[in-house]
Amino acid sequence: MLEEIYNYLLLTESIATAGQPTKQQIAAIAESGYEVVINLGLADAEYALENEEAVVRAHGMQYIHLPVVWERPTKFDLEQFFKAMEANQNKKVFIHCAANMRVSAFMALYRILRLGWPEDKAFEQVQRIWIPNDTWQTFIDEILNQNDPDL
Repeated sequence: MLEEIYNYLLLTESIATAGQPTKQQIAAIAESGYEVVINLGLADAEYALENEEAVVRAHGMQYIHLPVVWERPTKFDLEQFFKAMEANQNKKVFIHCAANMRVSAFMALYRILRLGWPEDKAFEQVQRIWIPNDTWQTFIDEILNQNDPDL
């Protein structure tokens, strides 16, 4: 069932990423043992699941909503994502947005900046989903080139 979620990727035993899941797919996420759902999508977007937080919590999972505006990803957005990942590093975490584009870029940056992965290896999963557009490539390049110790 999880494999049916749009652009689903199982990254590790405890981390999966995807596009927007349906109500039924959220039930499957819970049944698969996930404890936390992190949503980088916008709540008012046409693809968004109505009352997603309530649906996730009804299945016994923690819900973290970190909306990232598609046209304007920010360093603050990324910092909040890193904090959420680190706060839940010992839990099984399912991360999604609309199409796993925001998430794949943020996960690659997390792996590079926090886990020490080589850039080419970290971006393999991004390329399975998409090739970042100009906005996102500029954001990625700026983050990687600023050598910010807070990231």
